[in-house]
Amino acid sequence: MELANTIIEMRYALDTFFFLMSGALVMWMAAGFAMLEAGLVRSKNTTEILTKNVCLYAIACTTYLLVGYNIMYVDNSESGWLPSFGHLIGSQREGASHSLESDFFFQVVFVATAMSIVSGSVAERMKLWAFLSFSVIFTAAIYPVEGYWTWGGGFLSKAGFSDFAGSGIVHMAGASAALAGVLLLGARKGKYGQSGQIYPIPGSNMPLATLGTFILWFGWFGFNGGSQLMLSDFKSATAVGQIFLNTNAAAAAGAIVALAVCKATWGKADLTMVLNGALAGLVAITADPLSPSPVAALLIGSFSGAIVVISIIGLDKLKIDDPVGAISVHGVCGLFGLMLVPLSNVNASFSAQLLGAVIIFAWAFSVSLLVWGVLKVTMGIRVGEEKELDGMDAHDCGVDAYPEFISIK
Repeated sequence: MELANTIIEMRYALDTFFFLMSGALVMWMAAGFAMLEAGLVRSKNTTEILTKNVCLYAIACTTYLLVGYNIMYVDNSESGWLPSFGHLIGSQREGASHSLESDFFFQVVFVATAMSIVSGSVAERMKLWAFLSFSVIFTAAIYPVEGYWTWGGGFLSKAGFSDFAGSGIVHMAGASAALAGVLLLGARKGKYGQSGQIYPIPGSNMPLATLGTFILWFGWFGFNGGSQLMLSDFKSATAVGQIFLNTNAAAAAGAIVALAVCKATWGKADLTMVLNGALAGLVAITADPLSPSPVAALLIGSFSGAIVVISIIGLDKLKIDDPVGAISVHGVCGLFGLMLVPLSNVNASFSAQLLGAVIIFAWAFSVSLLVWGVLKVTMGIRVGEEKELDGMDAHDCGVDAYPEFISIK
C-alpha cells in the first residue's frame, strides 16, 4: 500500500512538473512574439509594440485568474452553451493527476498567446490604451467562452470537434479578433496607392524577427507537447516524443516551401516569408501533432508554407494591412490545420471540424468587432495622422527604441 501511494505521488509530481515546464516554454513564446513584432515594425514604433506585448501578457494573466479560467473550466459539467462560473480557489479535486495550479499556469499562457496574435496585426496605427482595453475583454471573456465550448466540455466537444493544442481555439480565435480590428482600423498611411499599388513597408530589424521566430519555434514544443497533459506513463511519454518530432518537422517543411515559393515567384529569398512559413507549419500541425506520421507532418508543413505566402499576398491585394502576416499565419493556416485532422485521426470528422471552425470564427470575430466598434466611438482606436507619421514611440511611450539613430530636431 505504501509503495502504491509512493508511485501515485511520484506520478503526480512528474505530471505537475511537466505542466509547469511546458507552461514555462509557452510563456517564453511571449518573448518570441515581442521580438518578431519588434523586428517587423518600423523603428519609430518599436518601443510601443514591446509595451503592448509586455502589458497584454500581464493583463491576460490577471483577467484569466480572476474571471477567464472560471468561465472556461471550473465546474463546467453541463456540456452546453453557458459556463457555470465556478471558482478557482479551493476546487482541487481529490485524486487529481496533477495540481490545479499547474493546470491554470499552463492554460493562462495560451490565453496570452492568443492575444499576442492581435498585437502584430494592428501595429503601427492603433492607440495603445484602446488595444489594452480590448485585451481585458478578449482574455477575460471572448477567449474563455469559446474555450469552454471546446476544451472546457461545452457543446462543441460533445459534437466531436477536435483541436489537440489550439489551431482554432487559440490561433484562429486570435486571428479572428485581429481581422475585426484591422477592418475597423484601416491600413497604415502609405501602404496602398489609389490605383491599386501596394507599397512594401519594411521592418526595422530582421535579426530580431529571426530571433523571435526561433523562440516561438522553441516554445511550441511546450505548446504542443504539454497538450498531451501527461508524461508519467509509457503511452503518454511516447506520445510526447511523437508530438515533438511532428511539430519540428512541420515547421522545417513550412520554412523550406515558403523559401521555394518566394524563389519561384520573385527570384529571391524573402526572409519574412520564410519566417512566416515556419510559423505557418507550426500553427497547422497544432490541431493534431500526434496522429500524423512524420512524413505526413512534413506534408502539412509544406502545404502551410505555400498557403501562407499566397494568403499574405491575397490580403494585401484586398487592402487588408497586416504588418506581420499574423492573420494569414494563425487564421488561414489555423483553419487549414483544423480541416486536416480527420485525415489522420479516425475520431474526427470533417463536419464536426467545419462546425467548430465556423463557430469559433463567428464568435471571436463578431464579438471582437462589437468591442472594437464600441472602443472606436468612445475613446477612438486609431492615432491621428501626425502621430502615425512621427511614430508611436514618441507619442505613446516617450522612449525611443534606437535613440542614437533619432535626429535631434
